[in-house]
Amino acid sequence: MIAIFTDGACSGNPGPGGWAAIIAAPDGRVLELAGHAASTTNNRMELGAVIGGLDAVKNWPGVALIHSDSIYVIEGITKWILGWKRRGWTTAAGEPVKNEDLWRALEAAVAARGKGGVAWRWVKGHAGHDANERCDAIAVARAKRLPIELYDGPLLKYPHGSLLPSAPKALPPRSKKRAAVDACPASYLSLLDGKIQRHETWAECEARVKGRPAKFKKVRSADEAAAALKSWGVE
Repeated sequence: MIAIFTDGACSGNPGPGGWAAIIAAPDGRVLELAGHAASTTNNRMELGAVIGGLDAVKNWPGVALIHSDSIYVIEGITKWILGWKRRGWTTAAGEPVKNEDLWRALEAAVAARGKGGVAWRWVKGHAGHDANERCDAIAVARAKRLPIELYDGPLLKYPHGSLLPSAPKALPPRSKKRAAVDACPASYLSLLDGKIQRHETWAECEARVKGRPAKFKKVRSADEAAAALKSWGVE
């Protein structure tokens, strides 16, 4: 098994960012990797860290056990991506999937290892996990363009704590507010020539309002729809 620990950081979101990956190989070698982007987001750096780690071990046999504190990454690649692809890389709300380029790259990297070639472990960030804390330090340094020495050598001499693989851990439950929002797919309201229309997707709404003196609003509940209509002076 190949243990890979990853993290991403961004100053400003968007802003300058960095990513880090620590690879503990079955032969006892440890390799630290890092990258930088001048203008990016935290989610892109989290994805970049996993892609960078998998790319470094693409010719190594064995299961790649990836540790990440990003629910976005783990849920995205194991669950959400199935719906995105089925809908032509759009969300349930009909909007383009953010970071599609990186999701495609990650999917390809996972697929290249074959069935069961990649496993996932969620670790809580900033909670004293040695490898996660080290990844965070590297990613932050890269984001800020600060010098930091990357380790490449034997595991027995690794100076930054334990690199033991983590036990499986359930992802933290979503908040009630987040669950309620996710359970209610967005729709769109448009007001044109005094007539209100509701649209299932942004593409439908855009087709009606683009280049015309219209008003439009994304809504997720009856209350939000009522508030939008009231702000437009419509009962």
